[in-house]
Amino acid sequence: MFEKHTHIAPSQALGLLKAAEAAARAIPPAFPLTSTVAVNPFLGQTGEDLATASARLARVAGIRLTRPRAEYAALLKAGAIGEADLSAALAASSSSRKPTDLASLKALLDQEGPEPCALPTVAHLAAAASGIDWSAVIMRSFGLWAAGHFDRGQALWSPNPGQKAYAAWREWATHDLTPEIAGLAGFCAHVAAAPDTPERAILRAAQRLGLSEAAAETAFHRLLVDLGGWAQHARWLLWQAELGKGSDETITDLLAIRLIWEEALLAYAPGIAVAWAQTVAAHAAPIEASADQVVDAVLQEAAERAHQRRLGSLLTGPKASAGRPALQAAFCIDVRSEVYQRALESLDQSIETIGFAGFFGLPLAHRSHGTDEVQAHLPVLLTPRLFTCSHVEPDAEQAVRIAARSKRAWGRFRQAAVSSFAFVEAAGLAYCWKLVRDALGLASNKSAPEPKPRIEGGLSAETKSATAAAVLKAMSLMKGHARLVLLIGHGARANNNPHRSAYHCGACGGQTGEISARVLAQLLNDPETRAGLPAHGIALAEDTIFVAGLHETTTDEVTLYLDEPMPEHGADIAQAQEWLSRATKLTRIERALRLPGATAEKVPARATNWAEIRPEWGLAGCASFIAAPRAVTTGLDLQGRAFLHNYDWKGDKGFATLELILTAPVVVASWISLQYYGSSLAPAAFGGGNKLIHNVVGGIGVVQGNGGMLRPGLPWQTIHDGERLVHEPLRLSVLIEAPREAVAEILLRHAAVRELFDNGWLHLLILENGRIAARYRSGIAWEELDDLRCAA
Repeated sequence: MFEKHTHIAPSQALGLLKAAEAAARAIPPAFPLTSTVAVNPFLGQTGEDLATASARLARVAGIRLTRPRAEYAALLKAGAIGEADLSAALAASSSSRKPTDLASLKALLDQEGPEPCALPTVAHLAAAASGIDWSAVIMRSFGLWAAGHFDRGQALWSPNPGQKAYAAWREWATHDLTPEIAGLAGFCAHVAAAPDTPERAILRAAQRLGLSEAAAETAFHRLLVDLGGWAQHARWLLWQAELGKGSDETITDLLAIRLIWEEALLAYAPGIAVAWAQTVAAHAAPIEASADQVVDAVLQEAAERAHQRRLGSLLTGPKASAGRPALQAAFCIDVRSEVYQRALESLDQSIETIGFAGFFGLPLAHRSHGTDEVQAHLPVLLTPRLFTCSHVEPDAEQAVRIAARSKRAWGRFRQAAVSSFAFVEAAGLAYCWKLVRDALGLASNKSAPEPKPRIEGGLSAETKSATAAAVLKAMSLMKGHARLVLLIGHGARANNNPHRSAYHCGACGGQTGEISARVLAQLLNDPETRAGLPAHGIALAEDTIFVAGLHETTTDEVTLYLDEPMPEHGADIAQAQEWLSRATKLTRIERALRLPGATAEKVPARATNWAEIRPEWGLAGCASFIAAPRAVTTGLDLQGRAFLHNYDWKGDKGFATLELILTAPVVVASWISLQYYGSSLAPAAFGGGNKLIHNVVGGIGVVQGNGGMLRPGLPWQTIHDGERLVHEPLRLSVLIEAPREAVAEILLRHAAVRELFDNGWLHLLILENGRIAARYRSGIAWEELDDLRCAA
């Protein structure tokens, strides 16, 4: 097949297709707006260290992965970074290109390295030769097609539904005259004559472009980066398919499409052949970090060690227990919860809070009231195993469905190409009050709670107790329960915010957390569950009850769901609600200090203001993950920058819970941390752009203005206050109180997790008795740390 259609030897063809596969996997997935979750933008580079990844992404994207040196110099001058931090970071670097000593490193702080510049595509070279911005032409033409092809229900019409991307684009492009009008004569015929499969198109283009196997991987990566969020959406389609043990070829289709453009432009501008040959030679060169990139990586390491040093100075050991708590409240490990936990605990010594992943250990997929659509409520790394719904009796359920369909039909009528004009003429004045109401924030965006959720098909008594026991053990909540235990998920109300699901619970797959909390509360209150818990080694007091709740992070209100009558605990619940109300006020005061133009009284209004670009800061500032008993961090002001996960290794037989923490919550937290890192330092490639000019496309993502490339990642206003970054770009520091031998054994079993630590995408520190005692070094090695070195 290869020889007949491409005149390429089978071995070479196989190498080129492997390069295409590698380039596809170097692209991170971007989840759609309905379930936006943070993604590590360096997912394809975790096998490399920061300096090498910087070299690769400089080549294919023209971005840098560290701050300007002037910022590190300012931190050193202000004392935020110490010379000991610089020395330690320099010693930790294994590069032969690092400075020889501390004096050499400090001297380089005044010398900015060169700005990275991506290798040009044929489109860039042709633009320089012709004066026509071919990249913009491609962006416009391709983006217009992609918006229709990948639409998830927003558009009223989609071209060639049901076709695969490559075939659909070819049919579209043979009739799209945009390239020919711009000057690319014969493009429609060129597309019509293209090979019939994306693989053949890739091989033919590689031959015509002179791409060797050595050059192909980063050349292909460069072209996929050029497609922005569309390539990342295609990578998500592959991600989703592989979760279901399948596959998806869309990202390969997009690469083939982009290569067809490159072929046409090289034929259009033959004068660029020499420049293009030089570019191919540069792509063929091995990826190797420059001396400047090594220096920048050392400086970034120093900034992170400085943060660890400050954190270590706070961790002075566990606080004494005050006996049986009057209230226990389990929150998601989300950094926003840390502020609320601290506020709640400050009200009374008998209040104890717990940190645990917000899906509460239940691998749920849920059907909401009024729909049969199934939404996963669990980390995207996992697959649902329990199915729940909030459906009510058939007549009431059908009434809700009819109302929802009517609302959708009304919305389509308002937005359709023809009827929208009639709508404005007929109903424009009647909408004045709605506009005024929304502009003044008088409308409520708080929806009625879902009816009581239930597990479809039910569970056996044995399964109930086994599931509950597994969750309680993972929460290190096996004894010492209060009379009232709150299970509080989180979500975020916001008006006119396409990225609202990004403010929801990442551990719930971009959904709110109350469904998981309510299902677990029902399970733990079930008499059959309780009867089986002693067999699993869990002593649950007879007077202990569980109540679910939802923490709205934009308003800091906590709503409790009393799905079952609890007359004997009426006083406990009333006291808890009074404490929660006071904690809400305290949390708003602290958050208002960080939000531009906010006061504690105005914080809730930001959630209903359709013009508010910063309803909250989300997880901006996240810098550490601490898995230890809550007594280790009780009373510490961690400034809303720490993921807090309750963990007591002494009750973790076989270290199954430790393994779960390292392979799920830690990985999810790393995705969040690195998304904020990438969006802050490389917004052109990994940021969501300017909220003020966003338009939603296809229900998938946003573009800036009226078309072009999909923008993945975090909008600029999410991480910047207009004058400075509010997120300090640091790689996450993971602190775990557990025997280092147990941690090492788990890392040996999970190569992908170990890779994150070995290559420095995460830092790993061991706590002993609440203090930092050791640092993980690449290759399952440990560096002993004492209090003096942590505080130096």
